[in-house]
Formats: sequence, structure tokens, C-alpha cells
Amino acid sequence: MKKFLYIAFGLLLPVMASAQTQETIGDTTAMRQVNIGTVDVIPTAVKVKGMLLLNKDVQYELEGAVDNMYNFKYERAEKQFKSLRRRYPEHPLPYFLMGLSQWWKIVPTNIQTKKYDDLFFAYMDTTIQKAEELYDKNENNTEAAFFLAAANGFSARLHSERSNWRKATVHSKRAIEYMEIAKAGNGLSPEFLFGEALFNYYAIWIHENYKMLRPVLAFFPDGDKRLGLKQLRHVSNSGFYTGTEAKFFLMKIYANEEGNLDESMKIAQSLATKYPDNAYFQRFYARLLFVQGHFSMAERVSLDILHKLEQKMPGYEAVSGRYASYILAYVNQNKYRDLEKAKQYYQESIMYAEMSNERDSGYFINSYLNLARISDQQKDKSKAKRYYTIVINSSEKKSAAFKEARNFLKANKKVK
Repeated sequence: MKKFLYIAFGLLLPVMASAQTQETIGDTTAMRQVNIGTVDVIPTAVKVKGMLLLNKDVQYELEGAVDNMYNFKYERAEKQFKSLRRRYPEHPLPYFLMGLSQWWKIVPTNIQTKKYDDLFFAYMDTTIQKAEELYDKNENNTEAAFFLAAANGFSARLHSERSNWRKATVHSKRAIEYMEIAKAGNGLSPEFLFGEALFNYYAIWIHENYKMLRPVLAFFPDGDKRLGLKQLRHVSNSGFYTGTEAKFFLMKIYANEEGNLDESMKIAQSLATKYPDNAYFQRFYARLLFVQGHFSMAERVSLDILHKLEQKMPGYEAVSGRYASYILAYVNQNKYRDLEKAKQYYQESIMYAEMSNERDSGYFINSYLNLARISDQQKDKSKAKRYYTIVINSSEKKSAAFKEARNFLKANKKVK
């Protein structure tokens, strides 16, 4: 629960979030040791008129880059982000986009990989540094406040995932403080509205689902769950930088919190269609298709995921393999009655679960459960007993899988 508390704080303000050398708190210079300025030479600064965040020429220029980032064409996207940085080296936007690109390299692994952490924190910290310089010159600079909220929110999220609780707390506090200031820009662009939308939804959702956190939430501004959803829908339809991030959150909220699989499916399908090489969107879409019984389409998407994983395409990791293999195993077992193929895919799902260190996942347990059932069906009691033993050692005692395994093992004590 303690971990969830900090993750919740981080989730409240990942404005545009689609995710360490010293332990000094309150001094973000500790993360500035990664020298991102050596990537290319930064020429003389170009004076910027107005808000770069709202500059239509810049948006037109970056449209392809942002799409490339979400389609996991990281190198192409970052080349354009660096070009923007060369022209606007004192503005937080290019550094934030570079940090966001690192974040989307982490997301497909269920935030497990740490090889992008240093660069991610360096870019987010530089975003904070550049935004602080703008904010110090003008405390009414809502664009600076936007980036301060965004970068702190992202940093809080990843620090919480890494169990850096004190840093997660500091960044979360700063994110919420600057979110309140950035609200003044809500009428200027949907980009500014995204942070408030997430806060409005999650503040109420946490209050409804986690009673023990209610005393903590008393120190936060009031939320409005329905308004939060409405705001997210508006941002998803109108935001340039935050539009896809809003859809990302809406897709998860409708599926996991609201229980509205139809709405989640619509968003997942649109994201998977627009970004066919984004492993996260593809596997989320495949899972929704599978859960709703669209087995033929789920099979096609899952086969595509495994093909791209075999090609070692960026973002296609063991987590995606676990999803896709399980879906294909289930389809072969229950639709085609091809038990040999089903066994092969269940074994692959187990392999990918072990590779991603997720042996407590439902896919891992249910893969062994179905292997046990198939073995029993094929009159191989010995193998079924071995699989059921793994199930009983991996599942919770009150679960249906545990009870099934226990009953089989009781009834087949003499089997070796």
C-alpha cells in the first residue's frame, strides 16, 4: 500500500506522460551528471516570441516526430527533437520531448528496464532547470509551470517505481504545486488541461477505492471524477502533444477502472491502427479483443506481435510475448482444438513470463493450469501432476486455480 500511495501521487501529474548519482533531496542538480549536451553542438540561442508550446509552426514541424515516437521509431523522432533543441536550447520543450522518448522505451517493459533511467532523469531534470529559469523571470509564465508540473510528475512516477520514496514525494509535491499555477493556461490550449484532468479523475478514484488514503487526500485539492473524464476526452480530441497521452490514460481507465470495455476498445483500436509498431498499444488491443471474445482478430494481432518480437523490433519485449503467446495458446486449445500447438504456445508464454520476472502473473499460472488440463485430457497423469504442483505453489489459496490443483493432487496421490 505504501508503494501504491507514491505511485498514485506520481500518476496524478504525469502531464504528457502517455513514465541517480546522489541521494540529496531538494536539489535536482544531483541528476545533472549525465552530459546530454555532448550529443550534438548547440549553436547560438534563437529568441522565441510567445509560447513555444503553442507555436503552430513548431507543431507542424514536429507532427511527424511525435508520431514516430509513439510508433517506436525513436531514432527518427529524436533526430527532430534534437534539431528543435539546437534552435531553442534554453527552452524546456525539446528536453522534455527527449525525456518522453526515453519514457516510451521504458513503458513496454512494464517499467522494469532500468537502462534508460539515467538519460530519462537527466532530460527531465534539464527540463526542470530550463523551466525554472523561465519561471524565475516571470512567475506568471504558465508555460514554464506546465513543464515544471510535467517533468516533476514523470520523475515522481519513475522514482516511485524504483522505490526512491523520498524523491518521489518531493517531485510529486512540486508537480501538484505547479499544476495549480499552470491552470491559468487552461483556456489557451488543451495541453494545459491534461494535468488537471488526470488529477480530477484519480483524486476521486483513489478516494473511492482506497479508504485508508482518504486522510492523505485531505491535503490535496478536491477532484471531480466525471469532469476529469470529460476533460480527458477533450484533450484526447484536441491536444497536439498531450492528445495521445490522454487516449493512453482513457484506454486504461475505461478498461481497468470504469469497466467500460467497449469505449476502451474503440480507443485501443484507433491507437493500434495509427501506431502499428507500438508494442504497448498492440498488446492492450489484443488483450481487449481476447477478453471480449473476438478470437480471430486477437489471433491476428498476437501473431503480428510475436513476428515483430522475433524481428527484435524496438519495444517488443518479453511482456508482449507473454500476452501474445497465451492468447494464441488459448485460441488453439479452445477454438481449433489443436492441443499440440496450444502446449507449445503455453510453454512460450511461461518462458516470456520467466524472462520478465512475472511468475506471479495470471498468464504464468493459467498457462501451467491449462497445460495440466491438457495433460490430464491426454491421460498423462504424471505430467498433469507436475503442472498442478506448480500451480498450487504459485497461486493464492483462495483462487479457483489453487482449488482445482489441490483437488487433482488429492485425487491422484499415488501418481508418480
